[in-house]
Amino acid sequence: MKVSGFTFIKNAVKYQYPIAEAIRSILPLCDEVIVAVGDCSDGTRELVASIDQKIKIIDTIWDENLKQGGRVLAAETDKAFHAIGEDVDWCVYIQGDEVLHEDGLKEIQQAMLQWKDDKNIDGLLLNYKHFYGSYDYVGASTSWYPKEIRIIKNNKKIYSYRDAQGFRKEDDKKLRVKALQASMFHYGWVREPKVMQAKQNNSSRFWHGDASSEEAEKNYSGDFDYSQIDALEKFTGKHPAVMQPLIDTMNWTFSYDLSYNNYTLKDRIKLFLEKLTGKRFFDYQNYILV
Repeated sequence: MKVSGFTFIKNAVKYQYPIAEAIRSILPLCDEVIVAVGDCSDGTRELVASIDQKIKIIDTIWDENLKQGGRVLAAETDKAFHAIGEDVDWCVYIQGDEVLHEDGLKEIQQAMLQWKDDKNIDGLLLNYKHFYGSYDYVGASTSWYPKEIRIIKNNKKIYSYRDAQGFRKEDDKKLRVKALQASMFHYGWVREPKVMQAKQNNSSRFWHGDASSEEAEKNYSGDFDYSQIDALEKFTGKHPAVMQPLIDTMNWTFSYDLSYNNYTLKDRIKLFLEKLTGKRFFDYQNYILV
């Protein structure tokens, strides 16, 4: 069985993406990792190249015509995916602000072996924890997606969907997947507050165009206001081992009074039913669970 990792990245140094930790977290699963590095001059390419000999970089230029709805992120994902050779069985996808927890590696390897030749299975579904403000809090409302596809068969009829959150295949069909217990930790909302605000201003252009980003840069500067969040929980588990050096260098503080959690009525109903049954109802699912 041959396995390739794939990802895309741009301006990782400037905007503090944990891309090195992300790639290192999937290396034990992969024979190679394809990284589409976008045009930037902040040292991102040099950082990626220094991580491991398994890495293969493809240099890309982000399409200036795809500045709506995050479509450029899907396009860059597809560039990396299509650079994977035909001899590969499984493809492990990770984004630049995600880190795979090592506790799930054995389960993933076993699942890839078990369903490698099963044509009824397109991919594997992972659990998610979304960190916010610091490494001590996770999003608690139901607006955070609890699961997503991050491992797919090497079928080039599969493509990155919308803003690269998940995948679809020919004729816009949802992928048929097996759910695993393995967890992906998402750190997209954990940065120095000044960098977080700069990152948000810049990201606006990929969803709403350059004018939106310019307006954000004009009106929003300084520290990002992490207090504007509906509901959080204190994280009591352990982070992926590759993240610990980064966590140890955290140079800002963030605390949150959990008594101020502001759940919507919809959240309260969904969370009550989940507590009662162990299942999450009414969530959007970009996959078919087999």
